[in-house]
Amino acid sequence: MQKNLSIRNIRSFIPILDWLPKYNTGYLKWDMIAGITLASFVLPESMAYATLAGLPTYYGIYCCLAGGFVFAFFTTSKHVAVGPTSAISLMVGTTVAVLSGGDPARWAAIAALTALAVAVICFIAFLLRLNTLVNFISDSILLGFKAGAALSIMSTQLPAFFGVEGGGSNFYERIWLICQQISHANPIVFIFGSVAMLLMLLGDKILPGKPVALIVVIASIIVLSVTNLTHAGIHVTGLIPGGMPSFIRPSLDINDLNAVIELAFACFLMGYIETISAAKTFALKNGYDVNPRQELLSLGFANLAASIFSAYVVSGGLSQSTVNEKSGAKTPMSLIICSITLTVILLYFTGLLKNMPEVILAVIVLHAVASLIKIKELKRIYQLSKVEFTVAMVAVVGVLTLGILKGVMVAVLLSLVLLIRRIAYPHVAVLGRIDHTDHYSDIERHPDNILQEHILIMRVEASLLYFNADFIRSQINQNIDRYGNKLQLVVLDLSPSSYVDVEGSKMLLQVSDQLKHKHIQLRIVEALATVRDILRKQGMEEMVGHISRRSSINEVVEAFKEKASKTK
Repeated sequence: MQKNLSIRNIRSFIPILDWLPKYNTGYLKWDMIAGITLASFVLPESMAYATLAGLPTYYGIYCCLAGGFVFAFFTTSKHVAVGPTSAISLMVGTTVAVLSGGDPARWAAIAALTALAVAVICFIAFLLRLNTLVNFISDSILLGFKAGAALSIMSTQLPAFFGVEGGGSNFYERIWLICQQISHANPIVFIFGSVAMLLMLLGDKILPGKPVALIVVIASIIVLSVTNLTHAGIHVTGLIPGGMPSFIRPSLDINDLNAVIELAFACFLMGYIETISAAKTFALKNGYDVNPRQELLSLGFANLAASIFSAYVVSGGLSQSTVNEKSGAKTPMSLIICSITLTVILLYFTGLLKNMPEVILAVIVLHAVASLIKIKELKRIYQLSKVEFTVAMVAVVGVLTLGILKGVMVAVLLSLVLLIRRIAYPHVAVLGRIDHTDHYSDIERHPDNILQEHILIMRVEASLLYFNADFIRSQINQNIDRYGNKLQLVVLDLSPSSYVDVEGSKMLLQVSDQLKHKHIQLRIVEALATVRDILRKQGMEEMVGHISRRSSINEVVEAFKEKASKTK
């Protein structure tokens, strides 16, 4: 029995041991189609993203090959595909450029070290069950981050698209230099890139979910192979080394490790958020469950594989996962087949890619990141909440001004500050009875509600904590003073208060004591279990009577009225 329990535990951590023995052979056809289609899609896209990371194009292929293969063993998602992403690639490129001093060998070693650091962070987060950590990055921050990252990435690719030198260390410098150099743009390069972009946009409409980028790449290679356009300024990527990625040892220099920790943590946050978002999206669509904690483990092992096989940080991406799902993938076997397909290409067909135009890689990146700027969603957030829209815009400006790393951290910090501010200054509503009912709601929102004679009913719409206790007490006192001298009973509805700390409970004791000196009774209703516990320990029941989970506002009001009528 103990042996069976041990096997079950192992299977829970390595899901392929559970689903592979029960694999439905009828799924193989669909997984093969999806895997080959996915390989066709990620081949040009991953090569393009590798250029963002400042690495040779084939490093992007290695990311999909090694990371995707290992990810399939541990993931609970049937559709998520991993590889390099545009934002993570740019983060790696801009940070590693400084650390490596331009040395290609050190650049690759430090990029691999970053993947190793991400793997370690994933494993630690898995052990400590920190999968909820990413909840601090809201959808509004992500929306702004993606828009800012897209604009920043575009600014790095426009020089190749126009055939100019470019330059600059940040978004504004890059755009300024492009504007200065635009008069020297190479018209052949620009026309070639524009035609490719037009074909990809048409392909999205005519062949959605198909590897249109690969078709454009093949067409461009054929054109350059049969013409002399290379003499007109169209540069090619050159020969890609054949064979499997070699085993490398990431840089373990302590200085390099200290330098990449911040980068690794940012890559972890972005990578895990993107992975789990894609996983939940397709799980909901196809009616199965994913384990968010397990995806920390799958992402950790994927990055560990990337770090030792000549690659860099990988994560799940929505675009490649969409291709995988729309192509009919039934299980993670499609990722294994994708890796096998990429292996075959690396072993036998790399020579066919030597005439790939660099401008095509720029077009692929521009086309991919343009979808990250979601104007309609930003408009919707603006209509729903000006505060959330402000946070999104701070994320956009922060990424463009400070870079992807610091920009998203500034947005997270602002979001937390606004959240704390909202909790620090909560609304204390005065309640009135809804006509012809036993229910009560905010008189400010519903002026036709009926106020009770001699009774003031208030609802504290937040937890009572040390940093908002004084504000809540001042709001309660203001409402009491505003009521006048005829007040005999104050009812506090604590139903929205999920927690009351020591300082919050002391504040309620002080309010009760103040009211007692004015000969005003205080009653507390709708308090949750943990709130009732701490109030009882503070001796609150001796002051206000029994705090029951069963008592409601209406019961307390009716009991007071009945008692008052008997004393007349």
